[in-house]
Amino acid sequence: MNVDLYGIPNCDTVRRARRWLREAGVAHTFHDYRREGVDAALLAHAADLLGWEALLNRRGTTWRRLAPSERAAAADRGGALELMVRQPTLIKRPLLLVDGRPRAVGFDPERYRALLGV
Repeated sequence: MNVDLYGIPNCDTVRRARRWLREAGVAHTFHDYRREGVDAALLAHAADLLGWEALLNRRGTTWRRLAPSERAAAADRGGALELMVRQPTLIKRPLLLVDGRPRAVGFDPERYRALLGV
């Protein structure tokens, strides 16, 4: 099983997820949105499977700092995905991929346990 976790390293939720994966003995690769960005095709695939609205973090500092016109542009799937590619910190974290397939956004130990069989 190939496990990838996407997020930013200083996010508390990402830290908890990474710690949980380590403690559960789940080998994984971490992708830092700030350093590596996010692939538009991967984000679109995640939106197809998980819903674009689930991916868009409207509670964070980045969202609050957006101009009203930028927020308005995120009112539909296309605009939201474009904005998240430009500003990956708008993506809810972490994003968990299992065998290349987006499986969860956010961190819930029980959900991770079920998805990863640990």
